Amino acid sequence: MEAIHTTGIWMAHYLQQQTAYFVCSRLGVAVLWVSALSEWLNLMLKWVLFGDRPYWWVGESRVYFSTKPKISQFPCTCETGPGSPSGHSMVTAAVWWVVVPPLSSFLHSRTHCWVISTAPYVIYALLLGAVGTSRIFILAHFPHQVVTGIITGIFLGIFLSRPLPEGHPLLFFVSFSAGMLFSALILNVALRLVGIDLLWTVALAKKWCSRAEWIRMDTFPFSSLARDCGSLVGLGLAQYWKQGKWCLSFKHRALSLVVSSIGLYLLCSLPLPHKSEGLYYCLVFVKFTLVPLIVIVLSPGLAHFFIRRRKKD
Repeated sequence: MEAIHTTGIWMAHYLQQQTAYFVCSRLGVAVLWVSALSEWLNLMLKWVLFGDRPYWWVGESRVYFSTKPKISQFPCTCETGPGSPSGHSMVTAAVWWVVVPPLSSFLHSRTHCWVISTAPYVIYALLLGAVGTSRIFILAHFPHQVVTGIITGIFLGIFLSRPLPEGHPLLFFVSFSAGMLFSALILNVALRLVGIDLLWTVALAKKWCSRAEWIRMDTFPFSSLARDCGSLVGLGLAQYWKQGKWCLSFKHRALSLVVSSIGLYLLCSLPLPHKSEGLYYCLVFVKFTLVPLIVIVLSPGLAHFFIRRRKKD
């Protein structure tokens, strides 16, 4: 069950990163913008609110002395950051809210049927329920952390999807990314000065995880920060280099989707070294900087080149 849910999350991630853009470029930019900001805000909230995760709380808590509940861990269980609010629920709620209202309006304009136009909201609710249930099932979150994440994500989706960064210069994205990075570092230093070590959750994860190999560096708090900063820099570079060079037909969009799928698969399959945390975070930053470039610049450019060459032949 946890493998099915995890596969679904990654599928949603790739759909959001590329399919949304080739259906509507503005929607694609909105998805990437909201996903980066909502994940960064989730990290800030986790650092402030703390929050245990069920799989280590059971071991640390003094509630259970003689009899402990019979619960199992899974490869996806041992995340290392604080648990409140749920990042999966929060980011999913925020990002898919960007997609649902425009889709509902489109369906209503074409069908004038309220039943069909409400279908995206029903699917949205079912998706959030599936994500939340999976997070509780694998002992990654308590129910209240999932509910908090969903509610926060919906509000973020409503708030962040309106002022989109279209037409902004590259300096805007670089500055915004640097601001996210430095604000996180400042909060980290401030909490350390008052005696709070933000890596306390990593120690608990290593202590109570059933298998050491289930501890993954991509769940470390600074990994998400590197992802978000890299995504925004990549979005800025992509919009700067694109500059409206291609007007893509349906054939161009379909071929671009195929090319970007191959490119993102190859990029995500590249192994990253884990011996040095600093090097790992730098490579994560570079990796996620390349994602918008592949989707927005490289894939449409290659599609335009191949179709144009075929016409000449």
